[in-house]
Amino acid sequence: MKATANGLTAKQVLAEVGAPVVVFDRVQLAFDDKVVLRDLSFTLIKGHTKIILGASGSGKSTALKIIVGLLKADAGVVWVNGQRVDQLSEHELMAVRTDLGMIFQEGALFDSLTVRENVGYKLYEETDMPLEEVDRRVEEVLGFIGLAEHIDKMPSELSGGQRRRVAIARAMAFKPSVLLYDEATTGLDPITATTVDDEMIKLRDLENVSSIIVTHQLRDAFYVATHMATRDRDGTVHVVPATPQKERQAEFIMLRDGLIIFEGDADAFRNSKDEYIQEFLA
Repeated sequence: MKATANGLTAKQVLAEVGAPVVVFDRVQLAFDDKVVLRDLSFTLIKGHTKIILGASGSGKSTALKIIVGLLKADAGVVWVNGQRVDQLSEHELMAVRTDLGMIFQEGALFDSLTVRENVGYKLYEETDMPLEEVDRRVEEVLGFIGLAEHIDKMPSELSGGQRRRVAIARAMAFKPSVLLYDEATTGLDPITATTVDDEMIKLRDLENVSSIIVTHQLRDAFYVATHMATRDRDGTVHVVPATPQKERQAEFIMLRDGLIIFEGDADAFRNSKDEYIQEFLA
């Protein structure tokens, strides 16, 4: 990796607080006559969260697929961790994807593998890391999300919320700097969904992971945006109401017909005078 003028590598620059990790610049995409994204522009900052809301078909999940290279935009520029992904080949995209983790609505765990094998799958299959090191990493991430005692269970033995949290553990096992959540709490009851929300918050605030959350669950969106994680000296982690400064690190993006009609923090979103947003909130 080439060094910049100040002697730092691009990855070191991106690690700095305040550096952009995902940039969309006037991105457009259509499927035949159906325009999905008309002119999408936003920037995700290191250690921050973007929460993308919108009705079905507004382009929320499409934006995530463009980030990981599953879809190519028709126009515009997309940067991910310093790489212009809209110009990369499939082979070149593989290197970018190693620093991305994606959590799907149903978790997408392998039913025939244990929790240990699911969480360590990418490390087992795609790296030369010794098995004992992989096991240590798997135990570390499962401990972080509070599921260490379930390490040798099968997915069928877990609750829905536990399966989603295992999916988060699998995504974070490779230590990605960006996590993408595609309707990660859909279908869960509010109490279970909160346990998943807490993991998103902990990863952002304690591990400095940048995240994009696609959801239509307003309760979860506001919870993540208005809470923060802290760690006591003894290592105990708490999720508490966010300070005003911390709350500004989570921003809402509201999509309508492939366009951003709002971008800002929870308070500004809640108090928006836009009729469509007020109807959506209601």
